[in-house]
Amino acid sequence: MSEANTIARPYAIAAFEVAQKQADLAGWSAVMQTLSGALANVEVKAVVSSPRIKTSQVQDLMLALAGKLSKEQGNFVRVLAEAGRLEVVAEIAQMYEALRAEAEKSAQITVSSAFALNDAQQAKIAAALKTRLGRDIQLSCKIDQALLGGIVIRMGDKVIDGSASTRLSELATALA
Repeated sequence: MSEANTIARPYAIAAFEVAQKQADLAGWSAVMQTLSGALANVEVKAVVSSPRIKTSQVQDLMLALAGKLSKEQGNFVRVLAEAGRLEVVAEIAQMYEALRAEAEKSAQITVSSAFALNDAQQAKIAAALKTRLGRDIQLSCKIDQALLGGIVIRMGDKVIDGSASTRLSELATALA
């Protein structure tokens, strides 16, 4: 995984810089997601990684799957195919989205709770996080009944764990 990240980083940075120059961060995001989705397909992945298929055929396939692209986006797809880097498109997309979020001062937050959060609770969490992080917040909520109560907030590699199960574990450790 770290090797894939090392390979993907320069491509993500290059795509991001071009997207910034074009003022089309969202358009490039859509292209990255489309490519990632296409390469998640087992059959497409098999064709792309096959040594029997010519690079030009792989390029044509990926360009057809990507749909309407700008000249620069098409060139990006061609470069990835020519360099044999299509297998790291998911990592490129992930890094690109991190760069985009940083530039747009936004954050994708996942909130896990034992029970469904209503709109007012979600708004309160988003407002508190916006104040704390100084970023626009996009919340995605999921239910994890193993938490027993409370919430766990994740933003990338940062975690705020206010779950009842964690509190109980901490109490058990303190008493032991």
